[in-house]
Amino acid sequence: MKYLALVYYRESRVDAMSEREWHSLNQECIRCVERLSEQGHFVAGQALQPVANATTVRVRDGEVLISDGPFAETKEQLAGFYLLEARDLNQALQLAGRIPPARLGSIELRPVRELPPKDRQGDEK
Repeated sequence: MKYLALVYYRESRVDAMSEREWHSLNQECIRCVERLSEQGHFVAGQALQPVANATTVRVRDGEVLISDGPFAETKEQLAGFYLLEARDLNQALQLAGRIPPARLGSIELRPVRELPPKDRQGDEK
């Protein structure tokens, strides 16, 4: 089963890090991905740019509304994600606990909801 591990932390805390501390954290993340990959648990993942670079899109009454910034003001900002393969929630929790930025903020773990197959009614045979 797939689980999405959303990485949250306060950007102000990262901004206060020295270049060496920031580099060290990134190297830890790279090693974490390597281990998860070797064990067959890493499906995909990516770090995100700071929330200052976010744009939010909404559609209301057929009109596309675009605004600068994230959807909501929060204490912690979404910093990236790991898509994990795990046999169950307990294993996914153990894997998420190894993600280095968990020390700075939190990891929100969510099971991936598989969409049903495309409805093939009306297709020619």
